[in-house]
Amino acid sequence: MRFTSILAAFLALALACNEKTETRTSTDSTGTVQTKTTTITATVPAIDTTATAEAKKDVKDAVNDAAHATGTALEKTGKEIQKRTKRP
Repeated sequence: MRFTSILAAFLALALACNEKTETRTSTDSTGTVQTKTTTITATVPAIDTTATAEAKKDVKDAVNDAAHATGTALEKTGKEIQKRTKRP
């Protein structure tokens, strides 16, 4: 759940950070060329460093828990293999 929240926040920031530039050129009947350039920049919201630090800690804890669970499963599997392959 926390990972999903972090991912959603990251995607919102990534999508909010963009800049668009449009250039339009027109020519009238006398041959005068006019060029108009418009730049639109999205406003990026402020980043809450406390929330970011807490999210980073939560992700680190989740990674450690997953690594521990994987190690435990591998250890149990190894013991089961040894038990089943012993010679009589």
